[in-house]
Amino acid sequence: MKKTALSLAIAAMLPTIALAEVANNDKVSIVIEEPKFYAKINVSVQNTQEGGDSTSEVVSNASRVGTNGKIELNHGLKGIYQLEYETQVDDGAKGDNEQTFVQRNIFIGLEGEFGYLVAGHFDTPLKRAQKKVDLFGDLAGDIKSMITENDERKSNQVLYKTPKIAGVSLTLAHIASEVEEINDGTSAALTYDRNSFYAAVAYDTDVREDGMDVIRLVGQYSIAGLTLGGLWETQNFNSEDLEGWVYSAAYKATNDMTLKAQYGESDIVKDNAKTYSLGLDYKLGKQVKVYGFVTDEVYADNGSNQYYGVGTEFKF
Repeated sequence: MKKTALSLAIAAMLPTIALAEVANNDKVSIVIEEPKFYAKINVSVQNTQEGGDSTSEVVSNASRVGTNGKIELNHGLKGIYQLEYETQVDDGAKGDNEQTFVQRNIFIGLEGEFGYLVAGHFDTPLKRAQKKVDLFGDLAGDIKSMITENDERKSNQVLYKTPKIAGVSLTLAHIASEVEEINDGTSAALTYDRNSFYAAVAYDTDVREDGMDVIRLVGQYSIAGLTLGGLWETQNFNSEDLEGWVYSAAYKATNDMTLKAQYGESDIVKDNAKTYSLGLDYKLGKQVKVYGFVTDEVYADNGSNQYYGVGTEFKF
């Protein structure tokens, strides 16, 4: 199979790192911690105007249930796992998918002084590098709507993340295509997260499409209740270069109320696309908030979409 040199290097390196921790020990004692069960239910009532049609909707915004935990092992190691599924609170179906639960991030792996190593189906390093710059994630104004198509959650993935040193960490992933004629994918991200400042540079090759290269730059800074963020991305595929960017700002007006704004432009999803969103979050408790938002999108050939909604989110 045709592979990039970097993919081969990652595939060879990751298992070696983990196995080195236990190579000189024949027995491993296990202490299983109590698993953590969690859920997020996010539902909005909104008016959707797309292509001249106007409808009212009840929308489940990536509501999910899951469990994760750690298993204490000898030799300074921990077994780590996560099982997470999306569920549709509004009607039980996602598009044409009639399944009650849809797989999200699911993995098993090892954690130690070397960092952690996991395998399964989960977000790529490039997607993870976005962190929380997208203030309208999972809603109509999500950057996946108009800014990027490269926020991928991939199967057959092996991921290694280094320990954080002076705020810096490196994440590498090898994604097996399991098809002879298709390249394996590689995703990598270098991040810095310290003292209210976050920055990342990420790179994908052969991840979303065979032969596609993507570079992403991200930055976010918080001061005195104000958080400013930005993301820029360029995509090269079949000798065509496309790019997109988005800026976001959130201001914590009170302990309970946060005002949000976001604007971006991109040619990646649609030609000459522009999108802005305004929103307000209000906390009713530590794990409950209500919110409102408006999103406007315009793109080539006089295309436009508008979304207005209010909703609530429970975390437990």
